[in-house]
Amino acid sequence: MQVSFPALPAGTAPERGLPVLPELAARLAQAARDSAPEPVGGGAALREAACGYWARRGLPTAPEHVVAAPGAQPLLLAVLAGAGGDVLLTRPCAAWYPPLARLAGRPTYHVPVPAECGGVPDPFALLETVRRIRAEGGRPRVLVLSVADDPTGSVTPPELLHEVCEAAVGEELTVVSDETWRDMRHDPGGTVFFGPAEMWPDHVVVLTDLAGGLFPTAWPAAVARFPAGGRGPVLRARVTSALAAVRAELPPPVAAAAAYALDEPGPVRARAAAAVRIYGALARAAHEHLTAAGVLSRPPQAGPYLYADLGELRAALAGRAITDSVELEAHLSTALGRPVPGGHRFGDAPDALRVRISTPPLLGATDEERQRALDAPDPLAAPGVGAALTSFGSAFGWLAGG
Repeated sequence: MQVSFPALPAGTAPERGLPVLPELAARLAQAARDSAPEPVGGGAALREAACGYWARRGLPTAPEHVVAAPGAQPLLLAVLAGAGGDVLLTRPCAAWYPPLARLAGRPTYHVPVPAECGGVPDPFALLETVRRIRAEGGRPRVLVLSVADDPTGSVTPPELLHEVCEAAVGEELTVVSDETWRDMRHDPGGTVFFGPAEMWPDHVVVLTDLAGGLFPTAWPAAVARFPAGGRGPVLRARVTSALAAVRAELPPPVAAAAAYALDEPGPVRARAAAAVRIYGALARAAHEHLTAAGVLSRPPQAGPYLYADLGELRAALAGRAITDSVELEAHLSTALGRPVPGGHRFGDAPDALRVRISTPPLLGATDEERQRALDAPDPLAAPGVGAALTSFGSAFGWLAGG
C-alpha cells in the first residue's frame, strides 16, 4: 500500500533559484517570435550544443544519441517507461524519482547508501537486493544514481563508484546517472567527479537538468545522453516515442536559451563559478550551525543541499512532541518560514528524523537580494544573509534543547 504524506507548504512549485542571467534572458527574448515547433527530442542546434558540453567533460557524443525534453522529470519518466522492469533507487534519493517510477508503473526498491556518501547504493546491498527481487519473481532493470547528489550534497569517490557500476553491469542493469550537480562542486580542484559513463559507456544513460547550474529553476530543460551500443539505441527510440506521445517538446525560446547555455560562453561560465562560490559558502556555514547543534550531516561537497540527521537529538525532540520526520518537517517549515522536507520524502523511514536543507533561501526572498549576495565579495556578509544563518542555527539549537 502506498503511503501518502501531507503536502509541503509551498506545494510542488520549483524553488526559486538565482536571478536570471541577462544574456540568457536576451537569448530567450530573441527567439520569442519563433513559431516553428522544436522537434521532439530537441533540434539540431540544441543537440549539437549538448554534444559539445559532454565532450568538454570527456564524454564524446554524437547528436543522434542525445534527447532533450522540457525538464528532467518528463525525461526520466520516459526513460523508466522505455526501459521496463523494476527500478532500484538509493535511500535516500531525490524526492522526484519515486513518483515518476510509480507513474511509469515500475516497482521500486530502495537500497541503502554507504557511510561515506549518498547518491549511490552500497555495492553489496545492491547485489543482495537484486537477487532478492529476482527470487521473488521481479525483473530488476534500472539503477538510478547521482554521483554529485541531491539530497546529501556529497560526491561519490571514483573507486566506490567503480564497485557499484561493476555490480550493476554484472547484473545487467541499465544505469541512469543524474549528473545535474556535477559542475557545482564546491572545490572542483579537490573533489574529483568521475561519471559511470566513463567506465561503462554501453550501459549508462546520462541525465542533466540544466536548472542545476546553467539555467533558471523555473525554465524546464534537460538533456540525456544515450549509449551508442548495447540497449542505448532501442531505449532512445522508446524515449523519443514516449515524449512524442505527450507532446513533451521544448518551446523554441527555451530551446534557443538552452543551446546558448550548453555552449558555455563567458557569461554562463562566470555565473556558474559564482553559483559554486555562493553554494559552497552557504553550505559550509549551514553545516557549521548543524554541527554546533549536535546534528549529523555529511560535509557538503556539491550543490545547494545538505541532508541533516537529528537522530542524536531524539530525546530532546520527543520532549518537544517531535517523534518522526513528518512532525520534524512541519516544525522546521514553520520555524524557518519555508519548506524543509523530511526524510520520508527521500525514501527514508519517517522515524529516521532526517530533513533536507536547501541553502538558496538564505540569500533572501527577492531577486534583488540574491543578486546582491552574488555580487558581494563575501556572500555571507551580504545584507540579510548573516541574519538568516543566525535564525537557521537558532532553529536547530532550540530543537537540541538550547
